[in-house]
Amino acid sequence: MNKSSICLTVFFEDPFWVGVFERQAQGELTVCKVTFRAEPKDGEVYDFVLRNYASLRFSPAVAALIKAHAENPKRAQRQARGQIRRTGIGTKAQQALKLQQEQLKTERQTQLRQQRGQEKENRFALKQKQRKAKHRGK
Repeated sequence: MNKSSICLTVFFEDPFWVGVFERQAQGELTVCKVTFRAEPKDGEVYDFVLRNYASLRFSPAVAALIKAHAENPKRAQRQARGQIRRTGIGTKAQQALKLQQEQLKTERQTQLRQQRGQEKENRFALKQKQRKAKHRGK
């Protein structure tokens, strides 16, 4: 049985975005690396594949193992969603802003916790003072 598959992985390799095409056919694997300047959007990647796939220069073939079973498309979708969730979407600037936002959030939470603790201590001290004043009055 002849099975062919093509996989494109896009990732950030400082300072550019890089796409790696993997082509498996007849038990052989060939690879091609493409450099994108800015982070490519889905439409731009699709357009690039349509226009330039025929002119890509793949590496010499290497023997590769072929999976015997077909993968469930829903499982593949869940895995892709999970991978995106782990790595996150966005540019480095967006990821840096998200990190800063999370740090500010934790700082705010610790300040709020300290403030609540102080208020609780103040209320307790006031209650103790009122109890002492009540007992002195008798």
